[in-house]
Parts: sequence; structure tokens; C-alpha cells
Amino acid sequence: MAEGQKGKTFLDKYPVFFSMSSHQFAEIWQHFDADGSGHIEGNELDNLFRELLHKLGSTDISQEEVNFTREAFLSTYDFTGDGKIDVYELATIIMPPDENFLFAFHRRHPLDSSVEFMRLWRKYDVDCSGYISTEELKNFLKDLMEQAQKQVTAEELEGYTTTMLELFDKNKDGNLELQEMARLLALRENFLLQLKDSAKSPEERKSDFEKVFAYYDESKTGSLEGVEVDAFVKDLMDLIKPNLTMQQIEDYKEAILKHVDKNKDNKLQKKELAMCLGVRL
Repeated sequence: MAEGQKGKTFLDKYPVFFSMSSHQFAEIWQHFDADGSGHIEGNELDNLFRELLHKLGSTDISQEEVNFTREAFLSTYDFTGDGKIDVYELATIIMPPDENFLFAFHRRHPLDSSVEFMRLWRKYDVDCSGYISTEELKNFLKDLMEQAQKQVTAEELEGYTTTMLELFDKNKDGNLELQEMARLLALRENFLLQLKDSAKSPEERKSDFEKVFAYYDESKTGSLEGVEVDAFVKDLMDLIKPNLTMQQIEDYKEAILKHVDKNKDNKLQKKELAMCLGVRL
């Protein structure tokens, strides 16, 4: 247990959880997500629940008590079932409902499509700078609040924007890179992971490919275009080199289209997509 003077723990700085501000929540998150992975996991989970037990008055806390508490909390709050706690799950545990509305909104509207993610990215990266600036993030949060029918003051909006940057701006430059924004939106697992098993038969790979094409062809036009191509290239390159910037994605997209886009329409037909993935149709 990380203890300070007189046996106090980090959480003892916060007398009452459910009256804390979003800024205080950000401090707690950054403390327990020690490696900055975007999840509290492994030993970080043990540290969190050991300190929670200490805050609730327990002394001489055994590993068995920590394990029991961890499993009890995960069974209730681990919505994704991955054995970890993400920022939204921790917020559900310790933040008051009024401060927690963004997280609650996220849970009602989960972002499980990388195409939708790229659509949002293109919408809010207004100046096409390759990152979401503080002002662009503020506009995004303002729109979320309006969709959730929640009225907030300009001061509250500033506070939420600051908190989101504290939580997700890993390099602390006042902007959100592509992967930082993906973490804010809790974008789900890369859909292309379905094709990574090289032991699959040609028939199984063809079946997987059809699912992949249907996933990215949200417009059902029979080809990938616009943000659909963006999403595919992002997911494809994430398999090879994670955490790329938007500019790097643009560079890879240009190279891929130059290689497979035979009719030069800046779209990916089904045969062209199959060529990218090494699948014979």
C-alpha cells in the first residue's frame, strides 16, 4: 500500500468520494493508472482496492481481502468484462451523478465503430490539423451536453474540457492526438483482429473478409469511401504499428491507395480491399 505520513494513503486526501469534483477524479485516475495504459489493471487494481479498504476503516488488510473486494467490484462495475477498470468504470464507482453525466452518456451511447470514430474526428478536427485542439474538444463536449439535454454554464464547460485533457492528454500538449481521442471515446477493439489468425483455412478467411467489408462499408455502396477508408487504414496500421498520429495515417492511406486503387477514385472496391488484406476472392 502506498502510504504517506502517519499511515495515510493517497485516497485519504478525498474525505467524501461522492462530493468530489471532476478535477479531483482526474487526480485519482492518474495516480492509480500508474503506467498510463488507460486501464487500472494487475498490481494497480490491488493498490486501488487496498486503499479503498483502508479508507473504509480496515486495518491489517490481507491479500485475500483485496482479492475478494476486487472480484466483487469487477463483477458489478467491469462493464466490458476484461478484468480491468477503465476511466468510465471508475467514474461510475466514485463520482457523483451530476459530475458523472459525460460518463453516463458514454455508456448509453457506446462507440463500437471505428468508422463512426473517424466521422467524429473529421467533424471536430475543423482545421484538419491532425489533432483535436482545446477549443475543438470544447465544441465536442458542448455538443455532447446538448444531445444529453444538459444545460451547463461556460465555466462548467471549461472545467469539463480541462478535466478531459487531464485524463486523456497523455503528452500534456493541450491537444488530443488520434489515439488519445480514441481512448476518450473508449473505442472498442480493432475489428481487423478477426483476420490475424494465420492458421485459418482459406474458406474461413474469406468468411471473415466478408464480415470486415460489411463492417467498414457502413454506407452499403459496395465500396469503402471517405471516413470508411480512413477507419480501415487506421485499424490496419494499428495492427502493425499502434499509436500512429493522424498525419501518419494520412501518409499510409495515400500509399495504400496508390498501390491498390486501380481506377483512382480514392475508394476501395471489394477486390482492392481483399488485395490489402491478402485474401483471394
